[in-house]
Amino acid sequence: MNLFALIIVGLIAGYLASKIMKTDTGLFTEMLLGIAGSILGGWLTQLLFGVDLVGAINLTSILFSLIGAIIVIVIYRFLRRKK
Repeated sequence: MNLFALIIVGLIAGYLASKIMKTDTGLFTEMLLGIAGSILGGWLTQLLFGVDLVGAINLTSILFSLIGAIIVIVIYRFLRRKK
């Protein structure tokens, strides 16, 4: 997985996921959740399809990173609610 592509795609996915999920966590948190979602999306595609689909900057990478970012936001909300 290309680190530069992972960060760029994660930033895009984090921004899109925060708009879809209507979060107001702040830009820095959105970026971190997006990058974590990008890592999760890459891991899930590797696990499910046997190929890393988040290795470049393209629409497929953004889509799977967006799915990962939404999952990360749901987990983040759950953990914040528990405190």
